[in-house]
Amino acid sequence: MLYPIRNKFRQITDLSGFWKFKIDKESKGEEEKYFNGFSSDIDIALPGSWNEQLEELGLLHYTGSAWYSTDVYIPEEYKNKRIWLRIGSADYYSKLWINGKLVGENNCGFLPFEFEISQFVEPSQKASIVILVNNELNESTIPQGISSEDYFRENRMREETFPPARFDFSPFGGIHRPVILYTTPKNYINKIKIDFKVINNMKAIAKIHVETQNIKQGSIRTAFKCKDFIISSEAELKQNASNFIFEIDNCNLWSPDNPFLYDFHVQAVDKNEITDEYEMPIGIREVKISNNKLLLNGKEIFIRGFGKHEDFWAIGKGLFLPLIVKDFQILKWIGANSFRTSHYPYAEEILYYADKHGILIIDEVPAVSIDTRYVNETTINNHKSMLGRLVERDYNHPCVIMWAVGNEPNLVGADEYYDGSGRNYWKQIFEYARTLDKTRPFTVPNCQRAGVDDPVFEFSDVLTINRYYGWYENPGQINKAIELMSNEMDTIYKKYNKPVFVTEFGADTISGFHSTSDQLFTEEYQAKLLEEYIKLIESKDYTIGEHVWNFADFRTPQHFRRVVMNMKGVFTRNREPKLAAFKIKELWK
Repeated sequence: MLYPIRNKFRQITDLSGFWKFKIDKESKGEEEKYFNGFSSDIDIALPGSWNEQLEELGLLHYTGSAWYSTDVYIPEEYKNKRIWLRIGSADYYSKLWINGKLVGENNCGFLPFEFEISQFVEPSQKASIVILVNNELNESTIPQGISSEDYFRENRMREETFPPARFDFSPFGGIHRPVILYTTPKNYINKIKIDFKVINNMKAIAKIHVETQNIKQGSIRTAFKCKDFIISSEAELKQNASNFIFEIDNCNLWSPDNPFLYDFHVQAVDKNEITDEYEMPIGIREVKISNNKLLLNGKEIFIRGFGKHEDFWAIGKGLFLPLIVKDFQILKWIGANSFRTSHYPYAEEILYYADKHGILIIDEVPAVSIDTRYVNETTINNHKSMLGRLVERDYNHPCVIMWAVGNEPNLVGADEYYDGSGRNYWKQIFEYARTLDKTRPFTVPNCQRAGVDDPVFEFSDVLTINRYYGWYENPGQINKAIELMSNEMDTIYKKYNKPVFVTEFGADTISGFHSTSDQLFTEEYQAKLLEEYIKLIESKDYTIGEHVWNFADFRTPQHFRRVVMNMKGVFTRNREPKLAAFKIKELWK
């Protein structure tokens, strides 16, 4: 699925704006045929979550069904084209109707889905679009869900959140990324995959695979372009696909210090006539793990940055372009070169911005806190589907240097995880992942409760660990925390002999709280804890990176250990710096 673009062969209509909105707490909307249109005095801004936009209607923690509708004029120039409707993400389950007719459904949150709607609409006429969204989860979904009854049955009442969740971020509901109407030619380019092998600072080899739809003959032309530099080739189409190998001399390699992007062009040609064209920015770079070091273009690189969230006041998880600009300015200011898309795929617009500005990304599937006691074949299939769709979407982004195929399995610390079920589950996921991409490392961040014997370590290329000594364990005792952390890092490395990356460490901090001694929740305590962790991590010769948890405070389900939000941000939710931000800037300068 290619990101929609506009050129002489393709058009776009962005449907972002105010849509009619209706809550369906009893899930009677389909029975009452809301898809034919519904009455409502409520509007909602799209993209955006319903939670904070409509908090005054009691939706701050709402999980369930909701309906969106709008009317759209189909432009006359869409005639004789394939017409598509693309939803950037709707969390977590959704169904689409056009003019009262069911078009399709999607059960994969956080990622785009689209349908060809040519048969449902007429150019030069209006069309009614209705979308049902439901943000409830269960044991088969990715991420998995949990209920109050589950907490009671497992005797974990003190861990229960409201709304119930297996993760520590708000289960925002809504259409979180743009809804786009776009066209392609009848016969069109539908897939591009590019791999690079860097030979030296001046030379690289590109392997390119292009697929088309309904083009039975002809050829594909490809070209790398930049100012006066052009390298191009043409190959015959065979079974709707073409393959190319380029040797690129005097190339400009992509890196955080030099995020150089070429314009990559693909044209479908039939009888010397161009029938479709697609353009995309592409960076030439290669990622490797060698001798327990992370290499970018053959040179060792150390990763510094954060775990983040798509989370902001009023918009929830909705795409907000000014916030992308602000966050990247902060990343550059503090000296970070990376972040992890914890704990789900982020908007494509963020990845394109990272490509342009040289920020490295660990791209994560929303398989957070998998509980293998409750997985089934559907869970595994949904996990694989999510992984396949993520890799296909983000494969060509130079900023993506590693895939995280989950996060913190066995967060509950169940003994059954070690009876072979955990190993079997992750073996299947990693084996499938490696069929999708042979050029990047794979990992799953491990949590304290899963411990040193977590089977994800066996399959991961990089040992990523999340640790909170000095906070959840040994609170207020920084020296003890660092001693325990150091010992465990050494134990993990010696057992598996793979590079170690600390993907989470931190402390909740309320902006404005201060103390002259080590005191939880104060700005001084957070700054000191992070400083000591960073010094420890960078003192080990087997570590390749550190990600502070978290970039900014973010909303969570309600729990007595959370003051409305997770306060581990180095910045407040409004992006105001805490004391720790200045300490980290000093350490990373």
